[in-house]
Amino acid sequence: MSQSERMNRIKEVLKEQGRTQTWLADKIEKSYVVVTNYCNNNSQPSIKLLRDIAYVLNVDVRELLVPTKTKE
Repeated sequence: MSQSERMNRIKEVLKEQGRTQTWLADKIEKSYVVVTNYCNNNSQPSIKLLRDIAYVLNVDVRELLVPTKTKE
């Protein structure tokens, strides 16, 4: 998958925290399949849901997004 196709880092943040997609699905009250699609960048959560995921993971919402611009 190219960088341009990858939009979120949910899977990476879960791994960094030692948490599972099943755990996240339970916390945000979505099915495992929905969360797996988010983690694999097959679909994207709404902005509201992305904020909810950030809250559950105790991270800044920006940590869940792939940067669009590198720092100069």
